Amino acid sequence: MPDLPTPQDATEAALFSECWDAVLSYADLCTSGSLTGHELATEAFTLGMREVRAAGTVPVRGPGRRAARLPMIPELLTAVRNTAAGWEADGAGHKLDPDLRLWLNSGQAARYTGPPLQRPVALRGLRDMQDADASLLWLAEVEALPLPTVARRLGLDPATIAEELDQVRGLFRDRCHRAHVDTPMDAQCRSYARLLDAVTRSPAADTPGDLSRHLATCVQCAEAAACLRLHGGGLPAALTGGVVGWGGLAYLERRRRAAEVRLGVGRPGAAEADGDEPKEKEGRSRVLRNGLLAAAVLLSVLALGVSMMPFGDSGESGDSGDDKAVAASDDRQPVVDPAASGTAAAPTPSRTPSTTPSPTASKGKPDRKNPDPEPQGTSAATTGSGGPSRTSDPAPTCRVDYNLDSQWTDGFQATITVATDKALSGWQVAWSFRDGQQVGQMWDATVDQNGSRVTAGAADYNKSVGAHGTLTFGFLGSWQGKNRVPYAFTLNGAACATS
Repeated sequence: MPDLPTPQDATEAALFSECWDAVLSYADLCTSGSLTGHELATEAFTLGMREVRAAGTVPVRGPGRRAARLPMIPELLTAVRNTAAGWEADGAGHKLDPDLRLWLNSGQAARYTGPPLQRPVALRGLRDMQDADASLLWLAEVEALPLPTVARRLGLDPATIAEELDQVRGLFRDRCHRAHVDTPMDAQCRSYARLLDAVTRSPAADTPGDLSRHLATCVQCAEAAACLRLHGGGLPAALTGGVVGWGGLAYLERRRRAAEVRLGVGRPGAAEADGDEPKEKEGRSRVLRNGLLAAAVLLSVLALGVSMMPFGDSGESGDSGDDKAVAASDDRQPVVDPAASGTAAAPTPSRTPSTTPSPTASKGKPDRKNPDPEPQGTSAATTGSGGPSRTSDPAPTCRVDYNLDSQWTDGFQATITVATDKALSGWQVAWSFRDGQQVGQMWDATVDQNGSRVTAGAADYNKSVGAHGTLTFGFLGSWQGKNRVPYAFTLNGAACATS
């Protein structure tokens, strides 16, 4: 494994500190464990910094030649993805996340390295911007850094950086529109290009029904719409998915959580200091201590409830209320995977740390150092934070987070993330709409709709989910009158709690 490069000056040292945490976070998503994550991050960081030095890219705002490459952080994240692809090609794919291996061998991965005009619109739009403009957009939208921090790192005026960010968003939109128009497309897509540009400019613009139906079935135009529609909060996801590819949403979630932890440390300027990793660990320690305190209270209440319950045929004797409370006490820390049980309604946590996980549960990654939940079928440790409402009811083994990413006159885009306590070798997520909504296009899952009931099935590359892991998929839909949150979520037929 190569050694990390040595910074050549103070400016490069600051860049190293800023970029290493991002590279390690994405590399950890791409691998099967913390050690291999560090190995992949080191190799990719070394390769990426060598290429950046050779290019001699300097982030300077103003007129002049556009950057021939991505800004520093997305360039290094691309190096992680390319290094992972190299591992797969060289026979070291067993070190990678199984879902990533499937993705690398699919047609989706080829889009990021194939003909330039076939690459994602967001990737082409970002590359076509001035380096400092693109860096401002990425740091503010994806890395979720506070604007004063971004201003200091890019040498901008903190008093005007919000206005500059709005201008940069507009520049990105223009570049993406040009990239979309330049993309080879069929006659139907070409006929909608000008209309798509018009209706995405304003949140008050009405989207014709035929365009909504087209967006629900055309991946290429839907991707362009996500980049062109600056309102609605979907720009960070469009940027990350278009540039990073696999694991983009999971990476975005990790960076946002890391930013929240740093901002919540409680010391002035904590979010702006370089070398934030100790502060992040301190924030997590506080979360853990608070979780343990809450667990103590839950244990006392549940112990009283259990002592008053009649004893009878309860299935597995080890499924006591205090065990469930321990499993529910902390939703950010990995726990030992329980032994799989075909009859148990909820997982039975281990009482001793020496218990060996079952072969099914071992597909997850309970020993990962970063316990942040992550979408797209990766196996971060996430458990429900609340106990059952009644002592006689089994605790749900899954939790659903339904997020409405954006909405327009008669259409919308949504993302569903499901956290599961049990390891899965295949999955089906079902729910019911309240207002007659119809699902059009779905990604990272197959879709079947019967009336108001929708069933999403696993794709070939994300069937396996580790115990205490998450799976994520998204879709485009249409609505009329109301667009309320759906209900009655189930995972493989078992009812799920909702966030």
